[in-house]
Amino acid sequence: MTPTTSDNKAAAARQVAAPISRFRVLVSGLVLFAAGAGLSAWYFMRAPTAPPAAPVSAAPAALSDATMAVLQHLGSPVEIRFYSLLDPASVGDAGREFSGRVDELLSRYEQQGNGKIKIARISSLSEANAAMADGITAFNMDKGDACYLGLTVACGNQKETISSLSADWEPALESDLSRAIGRIIAASPQPTPVPAAKPANLEAVRRLIPNQDAVSADDGAKLLHDASMAEVQRESETMEARVKEFEARFLQAQADHSDEGQEAALKEYQKIQAEHLVKLRQLAANGQAQISAWQQLKSGNQ
Repeated sequence: MTPTTSDNKAAAARQVAAPISRFRVLVSGLVLFAAGAGLSAWYFMRAPTAPPAAPVSAAPAALSDATMAVLQHLGSPVEIRFYSLLDPASVGDAGREFSGRVDELLSRYEQQGNGKIKIARISSLSEANAAMADGITAFNMDKGDACYLGLTVACGNQKETISSLSADWEPALESDLSRAIGRIIAASPQPTPVPAAKPANLEAVRRLIPNQDAVSADDGAKLLHDASMAEVQRESETMEARVKEFEARFLQAQADHSDEGQEAALKEYQKIQAEHLVKLRQLAANGQAQISAWQQLKSGNQ
């Protein structure tokens, strides 16, 4: 039986709580991640939209614009290790079909990654040790051989794991995977040339570090880093407040059994995530440009 539009909305409503929760955790953890990742970690790329569930029989959906933006900014190769170690004795058709849909999604990433996305598919139960080493969570151990279904994203010495996949979480998978790729890329040094410092960046550096001769290159870079992180923190706090407001609106619409209210709240959620992405990119670019301007000032090139 083909799901109706109302069925799809209801499914999206039931499943939105998990992506909301994970999104709030990601926002609150953004500053800690940035501070520990070094200067290159300022380039935050996040894929905001978690699309509603689609009928299983529908044609594969195209990747979202946000995901395409992440893939277009890949400076280094990214490997996605897909662990689908499923015991036929304990995993039914629904589980295997879900695994197949994940595989199809990864193929679209590979096709659109301009040669920078490599998918490693691990499906043999004998690879359980590799799955555990990558942080994939075991399940069905009480029914037979331990099963594993999860993803690990790796670039250089950076790694991030989505330890457990489930069909209930499927609508948020593309969004979370793209954010993971963006964070991995942000934390990995990118081979990009350093452009000449713009006057606005030089002026910002002189304002933040008025006594340039008395400050070492490393200390000045740290001062600029801290100033940029303070801006990131303020933006994250603002975003956290907006997410709480959205969550309250959505839950109220859900309590009122209002499909229209839930749909409007979901659209607003997508909008504020997109705005947050733009703001973070701007802060990342400004911070990196100011560091480059400072380095050029200290080297006597300006």
